[in-house]
Amino acid sequence: MFHMLDRFWGRGAYHEVIDCLVAALEAKDHYTSGHSSRVADMSYYLAKAMGLKGVALEDVHMAAHLHDIGKLSIPENILNKKEKLLPGEWAQIKAHPEIGFNILNKSKGLKNIAKIVLHHHERWDGKGYPSGLKQDQIPLGSRIIAVADSIDAMTSRRPYRSAMTWEQCREEVRANKGLQFDPIVAERSDEIWNKLREQSGNL
Repeated sequence: MFHMLDRFWGRGAYHEVIDCLVAALEAKDHYTSGHSSRVADMSYYLAKAMGLKGVALEDVHMAAHLHDIGKLSIPENILNKKEKLLPGEWAQIKAHPEIGFNILNKSKGLKNIAKIVLHHHERWDGKGYPSGLKQDQIPLGSRIIAVADSIDAMTSRRPYRSAMTWEQCREEVRANKGLQFDPIVAERSDEIWNKLREQSGNL
């Protein structure tokens, strides 16, 4: 399918396909309905605050929409489990960036987006996955999505926990600046915090 888009439709045609893929994921993982769109909106404004423009900005926005697409291959009973995940189940969840990369990397036009998706769970201190990259080894787009993804996760209610308040979340991001998060991206998020809150819809 992506090969046909590469050949006949060009880059602009990906947006509708992306919407379909995200809808398929959210139909399967109902507890995260709306998550991809919220992360994409926050990532877009955070990327702009980082000075990204043009194709680079669009790549971050598209990658954020697709950052969890690898979860399509994970059984629903694991995605929607209310209890603590077993080690084997957690390993399946942690495989989703690589699965997403393998899906998107089949398209020549999505290779850069695939790389951003692959590394969105890396950490600034090198303790993330799947590759244990650290600091500037991690693509900037991945570092941006990591902050937006974490903000949405913290401010969203889950079956096993309540949502954090936005002020609690803000303090958590500040506390993890230079550890989990790129310090500059974390600082930019702090500067546009009210805009991110507005884009998230989790008010």
